[in-house]
Amino acid sequence: MLTVSVKWQKEVFPNVEIDTSQPPCVFKSQLYDLTGVPPERQKIMVKGGLLKDDADWSTIGVKPGQKLMMMGTADEIVKAPEKGPVFMEDLPEEEQVAAIGHSAGLFNLGNTCYMNSTIQCLHSVPELKSALLKYPSNRRNDLDQTSHMLTAATRELFNELDKSVKPVAPMQFWMVLRKQYPQFGQLHNGGFMQQDAEECWTQLLYTLSQSLTSRSSSENPDAVKALFGIELVSRVHCQESGEESSETESIYSLKCHISQEVNHLHEGLKHGLKSELEKVSPSLGRSAIYLKESVINALPRYMTIQFVRFFWKRETNQKAKILRKVDYPLELDIYDFCSDDLRKKLDAPRQMLRDEEGEKLGLKANEKNSGFKLDDFKMTDAEGSSSSSSGESKATSEEGHPSDKESHLTGVYELVAVLTHKGRSADSGHYVAWVKQENGKWIEYDDDNPVPQREEDITKLSGGGDWHMAYICMYKARVVIM
Repeated sequence: MLTVSVKWQKEVFPNVEIDTSQPPCVFKSQLYDLTGVPPERQKIMVKGGLLKDDADWSTIGVKPGQKLMMMGTADEIVKAPEKGPVFMEDLPEEEQVAAIGHSAGLFNLGNTCYMNSTIQCLHSVPELKSALLKYPSNRRNDLDQTSHMLTAATRELFNELDKSVKPVAPMQFWMVLRKQYPQFGQLHNGGFMQQDAEECWTQLLYTLSQSLTSRSSSENPDAVKALFGIELVSRVHCQESGEESSETESIYSLKCHISQEVNHLHEGLKHGLKSELEKVSPSLGRSAIYLKESVINALPRYMTIQFVRFFWKRETNQKAKILRKVDYPLELDIYDFCSDDLRKKLDAPRQMLRDEEGEKLGLKANEKNSGFKLDDFKMTDAEGSSSSSSGESKATSEEGHPSDKESHLTGVYELVAVLTHKGRSADSGHYVAWVKQENGKWIEYDDDNPVPQREEDITKLSGGGDWHMAYICMYKARVVIM
């Protein structure tokens, strides 16, 4: 680490730190935060010429206290036209972004698309942003320093995305993420390696679950579990010995396993809830095969699905990818995968949802129960506060005070985010986030380039070729007020 000063136009920025263990593109992202000059426009004079993104600091010869000269034009603020009608397609891209009402993109800091796409998906969860806003700046005594730093960095990055129209450089978040989870800082030929977005998603949620757990409040002791936690009850039995046991676990995503028989998400989820494991049988006195069959016993506010597309290929000694097309719906009904106890809790809210949708379609009372299914309706999201992992929470009135009624989950979910991967290996390729906005519009977040998309194109990201294909889907629960 060394400190330099940077002269740009008439300004001089003293005490700019260079982390010489990181490539120059990281330093350029720091200068973007200071000057507003995008990295691709920056020309930084060093000994021997211009600073290149893949240069090695040890061979450049930059010394502590040295003054570097930077040239480049900052992004200009686009002025509104003085007169005449303006059409959306005629606006500059940044104003189109602002008019649509979504947040900024994220600069790629060197193979960080896996991180950027994860952040954009999780940033779309308003309840998570609210929990982060309440997170104190001072560290809890029972929380380690790096977990606190990563949670605080997530909060600040979310805030920056909310306030900015221009792309944001997630420098601080990235540095803390690598400190907390060193695997994301792996280097290859002097540059940062591509990483797995699902691993980044899982590790970040784990840290947030530790940080956002309230020790003093019984109202919502675990915000992350309430939002994303899925409770599974599993029956583990051995056909050979007849032994049988039951176990309960909490997970943050369901797995969609992909095989030759799987063409749709429902089929993949069914396979994912069954597995074989080998362990020692007490009665046989040796290892035996056990079958584990799981059902969902408590639902979250947001249902996360991971498509298990990557596997280890021994011949090439690297992760390979299953390209098979697996269709997924805009509306997911999880009822068939629930336990009997949970189904009983869901029956009344689901009937109410049928009635509400029937009224919207103009059906009479005696027609509502004449064999219609939830899938027959195009359902709209009911308003309600975030639910606990048991699927219930106090609803709030417009003033924010508890109402006399409660919001109940129905087992029906609406697709709100898709994280895709393009390429044939987890260690290469490109990740992109596709996120539904509050106004119903979809945005493709390709690093620092947000682009509006049509909803009918979102389900085409199902695989079958070399185009972007769904790797993680996030669904939001539909609730009814009862």
